[in-house]
Amino acid sequence: MFILIMQFFWKYIDDLMGKGLDVSVIVELLFYVSASLIPLALPLAILLSSIMTMGNLAENNELTALKASGMSLYKIIRPLMFIVIIIAICTFYFANYVIPVANLKWHSLIFDIQNTKISTIITPGVYSKELDGYAIKVDSGSGDEFEGILIHDHSNPTEIKTIRAERGKIYKSDNGKYLYFEMENGTMFEELAPQVPVFSAEGKPHGKHSNHPSRRSTFDHATHKIDLTGFDLSRSEEELFKDKHEMLNVFQLDYVVDSILNHGNEIQQNFVTNIRSSHPYFVAIDFARNNKQHIDTITGGAVVFDKLNREQKIEAITKSQSQLRLKNKNIQGQKDFLATINRDIDQYLIEYNRKFALTVAIIILFFIGAPLGAIVKRGGFGAPVVIAALLFLVYFVLLTIGENLANAGTVSPVVGMWFSAMVLAPIAFILLNAAANDLPVLSKDNWIRLFRRKR
Repeated sequence: MFILIMQFFWKYIDDLMGKGLDVSVIVELLFYVSASLIPLALPLAILLSSIMTMGNLAENNELTALKASGMSLYKIIRPLMFIVIIIAICTFYFANYVIPVANLKWHSLIFDIQNTKISTIITPGVYSKELDGYAIKVDSGSGDEFEGILIHDHSNPTEIKTIRAERGKIYKSDNGKYLYFEMENGTMFEELAPQVPVFSAEGKPHGKHSNHPSRRSTFDHATHKIDLTGFDLSRSEEELFKDKHEMLNVFQLDYVVDSILNHGNEIQQNFVTNIRSSHPYFVAIDFARNNKQHIDTITGGAVVFDKLNREQKIEAITKSQSQLRLKNKNIQGQKDFLATINRDIDQYLIEYNRKFALTVAIIILFFIGAPLGAIVKRGGFGAPVVIAALLFLVYFVLLTIGENLANAGTVSPVVGMWFSAMVLAPIAFILLNAAANDLPVLSKDNWIRLFRRKR
């Protein structure tokens, strides 16, 4: 779990840094992410623990003593098998009811964090206009300390303010509503908007009047406050993310797939009806059927193409070509729409099969790890860790290949999500048979026993 969480951090480190997030927000995010990572960590844990357990028994000759007393390997691992089945069932319920909620929580939270703009306010060498009414530029610096600060304050429409400072420090208020620039050795220029001249009764300017009143001041130390309304972490409504396939359980997924299929069939039927209604022949058939008349009485006055003159034929051909182009365009659009619906259905079916495939993968990896531990006869954290890591890498690659093939539409979602189980199940059967009969995995006798028919 620690390794997987670190991988998550490396992926989203740019979104988390420089946002001024509270520790509680980070802890909440990690809590939800940890729950969603269990389907990836649990199969490796089962594989490693089964290799270590059976490897310790074999290394200390306890497995040999049990077999010498007349117990078979199947009977020895039976208690472990019951425990693994219970774990697998609990994992299914966890994946079905807890993980969708965790995915919903952390996806919505990371979306809100990504849209928090504090990290993009200051970029050395570039004018930043993320804050409304401000244009900020710094020459150099990182973190919260910068040099060569230039702030153009246009927040007041009747005043233009420019602040220059040799160096400064930036930080947020405790409530996160304000951004403070603590600056040293600087100058502030203030210029009011153009003023309307005041004239006397004789039409002469009244007194000395400057059209652009301004002032300049210097400071050794000053603090400038900027309102961050709209730039703090605002939590989105979770309902915006609830329709994604990762946030649904198997019952909701089944309901959504049926709804999409019914909706697609309804749209397809309406499209066919519209195509029929635009063709005169089918309109005539429908009219005759509704009025209980023979079709010949309706189409008897149809125009024969061969009886038309040249201009009428050209007009008829041109009109037919235009209608065919329009219908082909509509059909292509309908085809693309149906392809989109099918891809959407595949995503829901992939998630539907993922929950069941995870449960079966735990059982299969146990039946790979237990006999493998009995064969290699190594316990502890040495060889079992290496073997488990390699086998889990194979499982992860097979799982990724199957999921990518299903996402690309090369194979069905069922085949794609069960691809790893279909490959690893025969390997588990071979290893279990070899360990039960104390035979090398690649020996001839093992394969004879494996395929020999019992009379």
